[in-house]
Amino acid sequence: MTANVATPQVMSPADRPDAHQRVRDHERALEQARTAYAALPPDRPVRLAKRTSNLFRNRTAHDSPGLDLSAFRGVVEVRPGVDGGPATALVGGLTTYEQLVDELLPHGYVPLVVPQLRTITIGGAVTGLGIEASSFRNGLPHESVLQMRILTGDGQVVTASPDGEHADLFRTFPNSYGSLGYALDLVIELEPARPYVALRHVRFDSVAALADAVGDVMASHAWDGDRVDFVDGVVFGPTEAYLSLGRWSDHLEGQARPSDYTGEHVFYRSIQQRRTDVLTAHDYLWRWDTDWFWCSRAFGAQNPTVRRLWPSHLLRSDVYWKIVAFENRHRVMGRIDRLRGQPDRERVVQDVEIPLEHTAEFVDWFLREVPIEPVWLCPIQLRSSAHAGRDEHPTDPDTADTAPWPLYPMRPGERYVNVGFWSTVAIEPGAHDGDVNRRIEAEVTRLGGHKSLYSDAYYDEATFAALYGGTAYGPVKRRYDPRGRFPTLYEKAVQAR
Repeated sequence: MTANVATPQVMSPADRPDAHQRVRDHERALEQARTAYAALPPDRPVRLAKRTSNLFRNRTAHDSPGLDLSAFRGVVEVRPGVDGGPATALVGGLTTYEQLVDELLPHGYVPLVVPQLRTITIGGAVTGLGIEASSFRNGLPHESVLQMRILTGDGQVVTASPDGEHADLFRTFPNSYGSLGYALDLVIELEPARPYVALRHVRFDSVAALADAVGDVMASHAWDGDRVDFVDGVVFGPTEAYLSLGRWSDHLEGQARPSDYTGEHVFYRSIQQRRTDVLTAHDYLWRWDTDWFWCSRAFGAQNPTVRRLWPSHLLRSDVYWKIVAFENRHRVMGRIDRLRGQPDRERVVQDVEIPLEHTAEFVDWFLREVPIEPVWLCPIQLRSSAHAGRDEHPTDPDTADTAPWPLYPMRPGERYVNVGFWSTVAIEPGAHDGDVNRRIEAEVTRLGGHKSLYSDAYYDEATFAALYGGTAYGPVKRRYDPRGRFPTLYEKAVQAR
């Protein structure tokens, strides 16, 4: 088995027979997007027509037609680096990372950060948040964006970049979740890929020891003499935690063939069973998607008998998501549980960013207070060399509105760890749905962290504004959506409109 990765090469419109036509079609689609938006009823809320979603908020049903931006899919062109700079690509905002990888990897490139799930779109990762094991060196997906063309609430398509007329929109677009507009296309930086990723799984007997190791890796980009290009971790319990340390490789590192976790075997279990491993670049990027991390066990997909019968091409996150969406609509399992005398359950599906110095404290608290395991850890820090670095030393580093990206105000130079946990817990007698999530929110805030807004949130409006850049958000919202065609960020993230 060989990896489908080529030596990085230059692609330009002249290199591809259809490239000139793709550029012309893309420019035509930009004008059609303006026309389609203008045709929407002016007194109805605007929503994006999408067949897939990675949001875990219960959203209000709308009977108004959605805005179809499906023309903005795919890589329009790839541009060589200039004067030693990185290669870049012009991509449609509705392009899934699965399509990005499929189109870029054969040419030897990948985006700087490839979020874990195939159907996340690049526009969604930028207007929301996305992370992965390269985030300790490459930050967040929006930090590799050089320019965006955004369809705003007033029906205009504006070109937003770090400088210039629309720099305010560029700066506040990340974490705005479509409340300021939709990214029609983006120019993103790329990095060279290699055929394989070689892994080391290192066990620690405490989360504190793991956190110390994370600090060393983030500072040196190395472990025990080996370069580290990727790092994430899994906590199975208070005394069993692992870091998975990866590096790009041209070789199989002594293995006869790369490991395959797209069928019988489950990746997260291999972390406990193997000290070293090698995956193809493609399979490494989607190692978590096959079993939705470990959430496929809720559907029986990790049962050996069920797994043999489950077609391998249907072992993927969007299939599981459809099962979840069906349950959310019809509550079949909820009714069965009640008939069995089981308590109702609260959904606890969150990703939170905790300063590294407080990560062990938070995870230890979580393992004591919330009966969910395993827990995913992913180190992250803002890119010191990114264009956001123009504001690298804000006037008040503790104030969201002066941070480089005010709607998700991570502090430059601060090291963080994303902690991900995705399950349900029983609602105890006398408790209410949402109580556990509220306690988590309070603990995250106490420790100086933030949580991603793709799932349920319970903040009051004043607290939300203080945490998520309300002062910076208001003027931009009024400028680009003066008639309120899009819900506000608070309406979307907390009130689920």
